[in-house]
Amino acid sequence: MYIKPLNIGNVELENNILLAPMAGITDLPFRMICKKYGAGLVCTEMASSKAIFYNDEKTKKILEIEGEKRPIQAQIFGSDIESLKVAAEYVSKFADILDINMGCPAPKVVKNGDGSKLLLDLKKIEEIVTEVVEISSVPVSVKIRKGWNEESVVAVEAAKIIENAGASMITVHGRTRSEFFSGEVDLDIIKKVKENVKIPVIGNGDVVDEDSALRMFEYTGVDGIMCGRGAIGNPWIFKKLLHFFRYGEKLPEISLEEKLKTIIEHIELEVEHKGEIVGIQELRKHMAYYVRNINDASKIRAKVNTINEKEELINYLKEVFNS
Repeated sequence: MYIKPLNIGNVELENNILLAPMAGITDLPFRMICKKYGAGLVCTEMASSKAIFYNDEKTKKILEIEGEKRPIQAQIFGSDIESLKVAAEYVSKFADILDINMGCPAPKVVKNGDGSKLLLDLKKIEEIVTEVVEISSVPVSVKIRKGWNEESVVAVEAAKIIENAGASMITVHGRTRSEFFSGEVDLDIIKKVKENVKIPVIGNGDVVDEDSALRMFEYTGVDGIMCGRGAIGNPWIFKKLLHFFRYGEKLPEISLEEKLKTIIEHIELEVEHKGEIVGIQELRKHMAYYVRNINDASKIRAKVNTINEKEELINYLKEVFNS
């Protein structure tokens, strides 16, 4: 009933359950794992348009997609029109959908006028989307929040502007910038955005299991949902949600055997992509979530954070899971 293919411009997604872009999380290995479990669309970490403009190699590494199953969405952020145009031209050469971040609440992003700070300047939003759509050779989507704060709730107005400027999809996180990730997501504002635009609207915020996903679909009428923090250490959430909506039943919890197999695959991919030392270190934030419901999780996390070699990490995890 709720699961369906979704067209974003000329790109068709197999299903409408998406992985949210998350800085430091949605790198190439994690995206590949989520795709394997059925995510209809995955997105890169957000990349600075200014860094792309200045040809920064580290930023370009964030946007690597080699070996990924398509379609792939790549996200850029910024507020400088010229660098956004250069970034859009660069990204649309390899991505299937180009996303503009207008929702990031991080202080280091908003201090430069980027991310959710743009919600205080609707004219700038219109200018950015118009220019990026014109230069991009792939459909453009935009991710926004409810507003800057409760005194500045502009999601509906911003969404109309974004649609009129030529975007093909809008994702709405139902919190203001001042809320960051606290409190409950506002489903009413997501519902209002859906009612006021014709392009696909994706609901984002607190989708962590079957019940919260159903609530998002039922209450807001959105065309799709996006999983962010609910997918960290839990990439099988996509498999569980697809099964729930297709068959009306909840899958049992993933077995320890499958969980271990997935974690080892994640380790292998990270090391292959980033090298052993960097790959293992960057995995630690994922590992904290992978083991959170296991006995002695804090002890396991502490031990994992001391390991820098792939084989040692894999052997330790086998020992933990087999016991």
